[in-house]
Amino acid sequence: MSRGVNMIRKFFVVAAAVTIPLGTVALVNSTAADAVSSSRPTAGITVNPYSPAVGHAYRHGVVPTREQWAKMSAYTAVHSGATANPTGPFAYQGGISGEGVTSGQPKVYLVFWGSVKQWGTKSVDGNGNYHFSKDTDGAAPYIQQLFKGLGTGGEQWSGTMTQYCDGSSASTGSTTCSSSAFHVGYPTNGTLAGVWFPGGFEYGSATQAQIAGEAAKAAKHFGNLTAASNRYVQYDILSAPGLDPDRYKTNGFCAWHDWTSSTYGNLAYTNMPYLMDVGYSCGAGAVNSPGTIDGYSIVAGHEYAETLTDQFPSNGWLDTAGNENGDICAWISSGQGAAANVSTGTGSFAMQSTWSNDTNECDISHVIVP
Repeated sequence: MSRGVNMIRKFFVVAAAVTIPLGTVALVNSTAADAVSSSRPTAGITVNPYSPAVGHAYRHGVVPTREQWAKMSAYTAVHSGATANPTGPFAYQGGISGEGVTSGQPKVYLVFWGSVKQWGTKSVDGNGNYHFSKDTDGAAPYIQQLFKGLGTGGEQWSGTMTQYCDGSSASTGSTTCSSSAFHVGYPTNGTLAGVWFPGGFEYGSATQAQIAGEAAKAAKHFGNLTAASNRYVQYDILSAPGLDPDRYKTNGFCAWHDWTSSTYGNLAYTNMPYLMDVGYSCGAGAVNSPGTIDGYSIVAGHEYAETLTDQFPSNGWLDTAGNENGDICAWISSGQGAAANVSTGTGSFAMQSTWSNDTNECDISHVIVP
């Protein structure tokens, strides 16, 4: 099989029939008192009509289920021809006041949203990780160990993101970074900055506004009360087993990330469902056997990497079709860029590759760019 044909089968977002014009505005009308509406200018992009982002502009970097990805790939094969290639290189979109990427030490805050009835009782292990009695798959300690481990043990999965930049020396439209630009920070000694179990009830199908509101509540809880304190931060809003945030189970996606304006500055956040509920559809067995929890780290890593390179979508680094750096590398099962286990100082985790401009391919490992 030629590389061109392989790319059609492996990459899921390509030019298609639905166009979002430059300057399109999507509003977040958060129900939380601490969050306010925000507008998101987008690049002039064309998206696959089977993408779960169609009609839902806030679903940035959305990871389609494997079944939905298959529909998208089939559409691509028919409409783009058998020699279509990825739409790299990625170009800088200018940022918001020069802020487009996480050009500092990345910080991840995990919010286990839901009540004791939903998550079960909490306990803490010897590594300081939260466990929950209804989390029978062990997702909670697994995701904490993942974010504790990034940037440790010499892992170079994080290296790919360090080539991207922002700041006054980063030119809008540029596909390379000057030596004076501010690069995405390598997460030395881990990214996990805090964990919170607020204990509040999560409605079964939480809306985008409600998820954004939880991010604002988390910023307040962790004392990140200024734009500066949220500059290199992302909040992962983790739903309990059995819930259906943004109706992901019927809308054909696994997760997405977004941002909202608040009294504490711009907040980057991820909608992270309990993906083990849908098994294969969101990555179970993608790397390991049985690999029950593979998809949880693959998808969480996807959204984390895209937040690093497009912190306030869509103002960071995008390709010509509006994809972020995780999008065109999702669900690659063999060959260059295939998902694989990544070893860190805290364990081994199934991860997907991300797009690398300087190698023009999806890389699971990359040298760290100073």
